[in-house]
Amino acid sequence: MNEKVLLIDDHTLFRAGLEDLLTRRGIRVVAAVGSGDEGLAAALSLEPDIVLLDMRMPQMDGLSVLRQLRKNTPNLRVVMLTTSSNENDLVEALRSGARGYLLKDIEPDELVVALREIVAGKTVVAPELAPVLARVVQGGDARANEDKIANPFSELTPREYEILTLLAEGQSNKVIARNLGISDGTVKLHVKAILRKLNVSSRITAAVMAVEHGIRVEAANAEN
Repeated sequence: MNEKVLLIDDHTLFRAGLEDLLTRRGIRVVAAVGSGDEGLAAALSLEPDIVLLDMRMPQMDGLSVLRQLRKNTPNLRVVMLTTSSNENDLVEALRSGARGYLLKDIEPDELVVALREIVAGKTVVAPELAPVLARVVQGGDARANEDKIANPFSELTPREYEILTLLAEGQSNKVIARNLGISDGTVKLHVKAILRKLNVSSRITAAVMAVEHGIRVEAANAEN
């Protein structure tokens, strides 16, 4: 893995240990800093490919740093590495564009595998939190039920809405293209438009929103 990694964590010992762990496994750590402000500055000057970001930090918490990083460099892969298994933290991180949400007790080799999957384009969530995420997307989050009053999908075209429902089913661009009889490139353009209109930065965030609001693809389920 040749990507450059930036660490942002206010705990000095953990930060030093993580830097050593990654370096020993051939991963290039360009900087390890202890605050959100330092992290934002380092991200702009060092142009890392991946940021490993703590959730709980003084002055500027992880979610605030995440949102500012995504605003400054939309293509930057930001991974939350935290002790927090809080449902709201998980959901807000994914909604804000995090490409991963991992817990600090993760095994070193599992962390390396997760980083490689994120580099390959996947969004990775700690296995322990899979039930939490499932409960949220099934409507267990009270805030999601409140959000159903509004319709965040009103600006979508019929085709975009159709593709969003397929995203909510977990289908890839290739599968969507095959099901709808259109090209992969056309699907990518529609997905880009969907993310822009929903004001989100990742497919998984759009899919979570769709499921939270009760979108289902009954026709697709019937076919499968």
